[in-house]
Amino acid sequence: MASRAGTGPQCPFAQEDARKTARIAQRGGLVRDPVRITEFADARAVLRSGEAEQAGFLSDLARRYSRMKQPILFLSGEEHRRQRKATARFFAPKVVTGRYRDLIRAETERLIARLRRNGSAALDALSLDLAVTVAAEIVGLTESDPVAMAGRLETITGGGDRPRWAIMKLVMMMRRQWQVRHFLREDVRPAIAARKAAPRDDVISHLIAEGYNDQEILVECLTYGAAGMITTREFITMAGWRMMEEPALRARFMAADDADRIVLLEEILRVEPVVGMIYRRLPGREGVLGIDVRAANADESVAGACPYAVDPERGIEAKYGHAVMAFGDGEHRCPGAQVAMHETAIFLEALFKVPGLRLERAPDVGWNALITGYELRGALLTCDRAD
Repeated sequence: MASRAGTGPQCPFAQEDARKTARIAQRGGLVRDPVRITEFADARAVLRSGEAEQAGFLSDLARRYSRMKQPILFLSGEEHRRQRKATARFFAPKVVTGRYRDLIRAETERLIARLRRNGSAALDALSLDLAVTVAAEIVGLTESDPVAMAGRLETITGGGDRPRWAIMKLVMMMRRQWQVRHFLREDVRPAIAARKAAPRDDVISHLIAEGYNDQEILVECLTYGAAGMITTREFITMAGWRMMEEPALRARFMAADDADRIVLLEEILRVEPVVGMIYRRLPGREGVLGIDVRAANADESVAGACPYAVDPERGIEAKYGHAVMAFGDGEHRCPGAQVAMHETAIFLEALFKVPGLRLERAPDVGWNALITGYELRGALLTCDRAD
């Protein structure tokens, strides 16, 4: 059903939350009892406030180490603007559609060939392989085994709900710390050494030039790793799952041009945002504010009628963005949004052309408390084997 955001007819269907992730949407994150903000206008006001500070997603832990340079993700004000401007070249539209498009296509061809050779594959495994390769190129984590690196990052950033028992919290903390040390030794330090010898056009080379030490670069790599690898993996899996189960949506995607494909993918992301909560602190206000992304994205004042439905004709005004709050807003809006969308579009276009492609098993839907978002595992694809 087509609608125009804010002006369309009332939804003829019951306002039941039919999203794939509806049953786990109320699970919490690592921040206890945040003040939830659910309306779009209030959420945008907080995220665009010049006084708001990052909270959640390990930001409080990072601030304890005040002698270290703070990760770009957690900076604010003039220093944040300076660093974002300096790193913008890695995510500029011309760079995404030029330098990275070739890489995405080459990796997509490799993965599709593997799928056709084997006749089956897990969609979430394919999407992780692609996301790791692309993000590693942007960041500069290219001197180690990408499969092993992906496993380390998955252990560090993945992992379900917050444990209830103290002993389990201790075990999880120790396991993650062990993997962080391995990530530093096996992935980060080899990349730093290579770029000190021969700088490249990537994030690690920029950080070295800015005087960051190994530990500070490690933290940046962890934040970029979670944002560029883990969340992109989940969205590729989600978009593929939805379109495999909805032939009309898939046909619409395949018939569209590049620009309209991105709009459709952003509409899916609006409905099923990977990151469910964004946290901020405001001076003079107690507690942490939790921007409920899922609720803000379903605000009918922006999304229009039937906000839980994926509608390629929704027509959300450009000033809101088709993905609404799914990439955040304000000065901390995700810089890699275009990379993620082009990555997903190129990969799914090639995937849907595979002869005999079938979704034999839908993914299990889990929860990641660190990003307050979903995890999709076990989506089994089958196809005709290549001769």
